[in-house]
Amino acid sequence: MYRIENLFNPKSVAVIGATDREGTIGRQLTKNLLLGKDMRKVYAVNPNRETVLGLKCFPSITEVPEHIDLAVIATPAKTVPEIVNECGQSGVDGAVIISAGFREIGEEGERLEDEINQFQEKHGLRILGPNCLGFVRPHAGLNATFLRNNPKPGEIAFISQSGALGTAILDWAVSTHVGFSMFASLGSMLNIDFGDLIDYLGRDPYTRSIVIYMEGVGSARKFISATKGFARTKPIIVLKPGKYLESAKAARSHTGALAGNYEVYAAAFKRGGAVHVDEIENLFNCASVLDSRYLPAGPRLAIISNGGGPGVMATDSVIDNGGEIVELSDELKMTLGKFLPPYWSNGNPIDILGDADVERYDKTIRACIRDPEVDGIIVIYTPQGTAQPRDLAKKVIKIAEKKLIPILTVWMGEKGVEGARKLFYAHNIPTFSTPEKAVRTYMYMYKYKRNLELLYETPEELPVDLSPPKSHLKLMIQKVVGDGRTVLTQDEVDKFLDAYGVPRAESYLVKNVDEAAMAASRVGFPVVLKVVSPDIVHKIDIGGVILGVNSEDTLRTQYQNLIESVQKAAPYAKIYGVYVQKMKKFDYELILGARKDRDFGAVILFGHGGTGVEYFRDFSIALPPLNQTLARRMMEETKIYRALSKGLRNVSPIDMRVLEEVVVKFSNLIVDFPEIAEMEINPLAASKDTIYALDARMVLDPEALKITDRYTHLAILPYPIKYVVPWRLKDGTEVILRPIRPEDEQIEHKLIKGLSNETSRFRFFGIIKELSHKDLVRFCNIDYDREMAIIAEVREGEKKKEIGVSRLILEPGRKRGEFAVVVTDEYQGKGLGTKLIDLLIEIANEKNLDSIYGIILPENSVMIQLCEKMGFTIKRSGEEVIANLNLTL
Repeated sequence: MYRIENLFNPKSVAVIGATDREGTIGRQLTKNLLLGKDMRKVYAVNPNRETVLGLKCFPSITEVPEHIDLAVIATPAKTVPEIVNECGQSGVDGAVIISAGFREIGEEGERLEDEINQFQEKHGLRILGPNCLGFVRPHAGLNATFLRNNPKPGEIAFISQSGALGTAILDWAVSTHVGFSMFASLGSMLNIDFGDLIDYLGRDPYTRSIVIYMEGVGSARKFISATKGFARTKPIIVLKPGKYLESAKAARSHTGALAGNYEVYAAAFKRGGAVHVDEIENLFNCASVLDSRYLPAGPRLAIISNGGGPGVMATDSVIDNGGEIVELSDELKMTLGKFLPPYWSNGNPIDILGDADVERYDKTIRACIRDPEVDGIIVIYTPQGTAQPRDLAKKVIKIAEKKLIPILTVWMGEKGVEGARKLFYAHNIPTFSTPEKAVRTYMYMYKYKRNLELLYETPEELPVDLSPPKSHLKLMIQKVVGDGRTVLTQDEVDKFLDAYGVPRAESYLVKNVDEAAMAASRVGFPVVLKVVSPDIVHKIDIGGVILGVNSEDTLRTQYQNLIESVQKAAPYAKIYGVYVQKMKKFDYELILGARKDRDFGAVILFGHGGTGVEYFRDFSIALPPLNQTLARRMMEETKIYRALSKGLRNVSPIDMRVLEEVVVKFSNLIVDFPEIAEMEINPLAASKDTIYALDARMVLDPEALKITDRYTHLAILPYPIKYVVPWRLKDGTEVILRPIRPEDEQIEHKLIKGLSNETSRFRFFGIIKELSHKDLVRFCNIDYDREMAIIAEVREGEKKKEIGVSRLILEPGRKRGEFAVVVTDEYQGKGLGTKLIDLLIEIANEKNLDSIYGIILPENSVMIQLCEKMGFTIKRSGEEVIANLNLTL
């Protein structure tokens, strides 16, 4: 990370391609960088110039006499690879490649990018671009772009993938007096991408929120990891175009057709805790109002207006955006009736009439704030009546600054309300020109709050096998692909469902009508007959499914009808046999599917199933791995969820916990098999007490068999079960050592609470006995890609007890990590601390870290001696001791 830090906060900059020729990028770059010459050294590099804008010109970066933190390259594309090589040889920390002419022009450009990438990997310097505008850091007086305007300092960081749109948005934002902590154009993202910048800006003291214009994500895993890491403290707002681009034309399942790339991006933003917006203006509206400390408790809004029309417009927008118009309680109506005219609206929206003065607004707002059913208020003012816009604004500001509940304002008009809007801007009170904009922003605030809740919610522990037998399934996949097939038959898919405990209707594959009759007598009539063929995906479309076969005579007739119908409709299809399946009664048809997205890998879909699935389009998408909380949240986003959880008229609700288990088991299956391109259970039949998979299909990705990394198909690393190991203490006590899980919050809390004062102080540098739920979530719900915590667990009767934990947190840049370890007092001196640190060293080696270090209190002599024994170098620094272990040869 130190190299990227030096790139964005350089003490020395070289412009390679600097020139004083009018109208050139090299000249504008040099001019912009010279604006900060009092804060850093600026060097010009151009073999064809002796001086540029008063600077001595060097023929090459290798000739510059001092170390360069940042090189800005603006030369023809064909010269760039060797320039990057020279930068690396000269020890330059980072480069911005402004030059275009790379992958965007075809094969020759791709070849040049490959060369640049090779030199980047060889020398380790960080690269922004190519084909980008560069970046601006107003607080640092640094403009490393060729833009002609300089944004003012502010608290918003703006990252844009598109240079052209980024310029336009930046220009618009500057004209509306939006200030920036940073503007960065990513270009082709050869090296530095969204994840890198979020990591950097998450630690930047000048940045309060991050807004992003994204066309493609770059490294999906890095983006989600960084977003999850900082969304709790810094709102991340993303605008992603491409909502209506054609997609999924070649999909062989309903899941593939429904789960388009845009929907997957939306699911990824939600999983990371980011806010997804659909208009440029909303990027900065949200950035200015989102604060994790002051978010709405719910979607219920009160609308206060001095005009009926604007109130109705706001109401329509609330409903369109998924909010709720709160129903006024009798008590609130009675309160309002005491001071409002007799002919007020007597409902929500609250029309306080055109002659409303400041006092009437004031009393109405305060009355709504006191009502516990009101989550937020939108105050609408139209220029009529006695209330003057500035006077009313001052009164609203006084109330809103108490931050009891969110208050958004709409002052309609232009010049007459301009002064009032400036007052709102000055006091950071959200203000808008139309009701619709205010409502959309409020709903973004609520969605952000919901996304944060998802990051903080502790899942229930489900009885799910984390490591079911699967080697035989891997062999089956190899055999199927070896036979030249990519589509599995239903009997083959059912073997996967059985292994992972997904319930299904009893079924048998038969080769002739006599076997069919025997199978039917075994499962009991009525039965369903289904053709089994790898060449047929949607069986019902060609008469390949016959329902309601309720006797042997009927079965024998329908069996022959089925075969003839399929042979006529699909003469090309190989028929392996017929599936005889017990026919089940059920109340709800669901779909549970998965497919590989080109950017985020495997995604899971849940929704209203059956033959009309693509017509209903009632579905939601989530990224695996899923736990109980994530499974429930995915289901909650569908319309059918309410029917499932509450029931319909004469139809009972289902056991949602059982459905959550099925979804989690399905997620585990998808996690374990990168070979799956598409999989679908449709219908997943559900009733009050039972859930069954009635039909399932799977399409394989043969290319995945060549990949050795078992999780390349996942944007989020799953639970690392390989680190689960049994072990014994010196006294013979059996211990399970395993990575921590979100479900461990309770036992983690008991461990911390039970530490002695001395042990607590040695671990936390202070005595801690109680931690908030948010703190415990931070300890237990970790990102295994950038952090690892190994807990030691023993059994006391039927209960689990945590007796120790070691933790390794990777620094940005993924080259160093800080470790810590604690063991409960009663289990100290039994070899557990040594074992926990040894496991961390193993994990650090696997993650290719250069070193790990721990900070120790000087009086913690036992820990210091243990680290010395394990090969750490001990360095004393003031009131702390640093133990460092070098992992490189």
